[in-house]
Amino acid sequence: MKLRVVIVALLGLALAVYLVAYTGIGAVFSAVVAVGWGGFALLCLYALGLCIILGSAWCVLLPESSLANLRIFVWARMVREAATDVLPFSQLGGIVLGARAAILHGVSEPLVYASTIVDITSEMLAQIAYVALGVLLLYLRAPPNSSAQSLIKALLIGVVCAAAAAGVFLALQRHGHRVIEKFAARILPAALQRTMAVSTTLRSIYRSRAKVGASIVLHSIGWILSAVGVWIAFRLIGQRVELKSVFALESLVSAIRSTAVFIPHALGAQEAAYTVLSPFFGVGAEFGLAVSVLKRARDLALGIPILLIWQAIEGQRARSRPAVG
Repeated sequence: MKLRVVIVALLGLALAVYLVAYTGIGAVFSAVVAVGWGGFALLCLYALGLCIILGSAWCVLLPESSLANLRIFVWARMVREAATDVLPFSQLGGIVLGARAAILHGVSEPLVYASTIVDITSEMLAQIAYVALGVLLLYLRAPPNSSAQSLIKALLIGVVCAAAAAGVFLALQRHGHRVIEKFAARILPAALQRTMAVSTTLRSIYRSRAKVGASIVLHSIGWILSAVGVWIAFRLIGQRVELKSVFALESLVSAIRSTAVFIPHALGAQEAAYTVLSPFFGVGAEFGLAVSVLKRARDLALGIPILLIWQAIEGQRARSRPAVG
């Protein structure tokens, strides 16, 4: 593990601990304990159900969708989420491991890599719309003071920048394949054939606009359902918050997490987002932090077993590989 990753993770952890202590560690953990084991199990099961939606958004991009493929891509999405939430990687590391999980189950590498790129793009587009609606809801209910208006302006700038970045990313996928292939031929000639295969598959996926549209719709449903899951968490800790308020709060938290893409687990960023944003929606900062702690605990409770199963599959594959020489 690189030293800078460790330093960034430790700084994020220190910020998270500071925020919990500053807000009131007793209040935060009293709210967490109020959920109980039954409530915590409900949150875990809900997250597993959400992976079915996210895996479907990936699987629908394939030329032929089947129940077998759905199982593979739901599992691959679970590995992606687990790696992002548990291992000391950024979100990019989780994406790589999720793709590898699909390849281990027999899906061709070009199809996995190309569909991963389109899946990430469709999720990004759905998230931009999700965050834009959250900013609108914040604007409609935020107090007319300078701090609130500054926050709204910053978030609006972020949405515009994200939309521009998504547009560039999409344009590169649709029209930049020749440049990429030429670059690969010059720098990594051994990888040219693989790069061309991925580019060809990528173009094939984008020719099916219905499939790409279905993926965006499914990801939009996934974002909405993620907010519903947070609303359930607030109810379990005894906070009766309006669903639309939780929707807006969670969309903005997701945006801040996305900007912290190179921070392992978005440590500190998630906690700071809940601390700052929760009061705008009538929720005490301590309860926002309690929900953040519950999400962290849920991610560990699900992510560790998933990664252990994935590692067992990797080990079995290594043992079954014929010996060389």
